Amino acid sequence: MTPRPAATVMLLRDGGDGDGDDGSTGGGGLELLMVRRTPAAQFMGGHWVFPGGALDPADGVGQPGLMAAAIRELQEEAGVALPPDTELVAFSRWITPPELSIRFDTWSYLAVAPTDANPAVDGSEIVDFRWLAPAQALTQFEAGELVLAFPTRTQLEQLSAFESADELLAHARGRPIEPIKPHVVGTGEHARIVLPADRGH
Repeated sequence: MTPRPAATVMLLRDGGDGDGDDGSTGGGGLELLMVRRTPAAQFMGGHWVFPGGALDPADGVGQPGLMAAAIRELQEEAGVALPPDTELVAFSRWITPPELSIRFDTWSYLAVAPTDANPAVDGSEIVDFRWLAPAQALTQFEAGELVLAFPTRTQLEQLSAFESADELLAHARGRPIEPIKPHVVGTGEHARIVLPADRGH
């Protein structure tokens, strides 16, 4: 099955006002907006993800179309509208393993949250949201509090190396984006996802 083009937004902010309804850490470091898909969803039900979705024909083609899809999905899933002059910086490109029946070719973009961003979810497709430091998201995953897909977890590990949105954006700007093509090794409860650099790929 040919992967369907898709795009996500890693919405960034520096610090939060403290622990509260938005799940912020209050630690003053880099935070990202994550949303939880409804457990009833056929694809990644119950998972915590970066807002995003599949490319729509109305979005256009190429990078402009993918960026338009990312911006549209952010507003649809998280209620956050980005100003027209917002910079989107490509961070990664993941292609779903060929062993899976539902496949996407997903570009992820970094963007700084508007100062007045006030996320809201529809309670249907998306049922919750949190502002999380990358390390905090990984800690909650290890504690069984969040369900994270392998690509999301891997990207959070990469993002945890950065202290601020500016530092992360400076690193990402102009960096070549190579597609990441994991595979599934094994079957059933023994199945695992491996990256090209891993043994067994």
